Amino acid sequence: MTEDDGELSVVVGAGGGVGAALLRVLAARRPRDRLVGIGRRKPADWPDGSVDRAWTFLEADITDEGQIARAAESAAELGRPVRVIVATGLLHGQGVVPEKTMRALDAEVLHQLFAVNAIGPAMVAKHFLPLTPRDRPSLFAALSARVGSLSDNRLGGWYGYRASKAALNMFVATLAVEYRRTHPLGVCVALHPGTVETPLSAPFPAQSTAKARLSPDQSAEALVGVMDGLQPSDSGRFFAWDGRPIPW
Repeated sequence: MTEDDGELSVVVGAGGGVGAALLRVLAARRPRDRLVGIGRRKPADWPDGSVDRAWTFLEADITDEGQIARAAESAAELGRPVRVIVATGLLHGQGVVPEKTMRALDAEVLHQLFAVNAIGPAMVAKHFLPLTPRDRPSLFAALSARVGSLSDNRLGGWYGYRASKAALNMFVATLAVEYRRTHPLGVCVALHPGTVETPLSAPFPAQSTAKARLSPDQSAEALVGVMDGLQPSDSGRFFAWDGRPIPW
């Protein structure tokens, strides 16, 4: 995934801690690349277009397919993206709290979690993967979570978050099957960013030591390193930030 200079990379979730860090790492590693950030609101520190024309921000809500489609059309005007990274996720928020027991399950909350964590990334793939080149390496990566692994579920709880991330994992595995038919050099993967010091993890204390947490930049550096090392044979798999495979 490190072939030519001047490539186009897209990061969905540019306003989040990991998404913003991914853009910074990509810019530092590949200064000639064109970067497209997508999010609901442009970050306050987004580079001014008159100063740095390599950065383009497109406004879109991942839960609105129409907005995703329009963002894809705008991105296509800049070129063929070789990297499409979805760095969005919902664990908690207004009215959304990880469930400790099945008695806390709420249909509306489950709809919200699936819309953000699974359906949104699937719609990004639907509209952006057809834009990627067929004759060169390309990548679709979605940030998942280790708790979405069925075989790694020992503690229970967090029903909606676990289930929506497991659904995302199945989307990725299925996308990989179809994608390799038309893009033999392409890769579709799910990535676990680690436990990162962002608003998503803030309400939940680290389970062991401070070393269990990563800064957004540490996570992004590690994730980009993993992505740069992926081969077509890795498509349809699930990897942690340190490169170790995670069972589905």
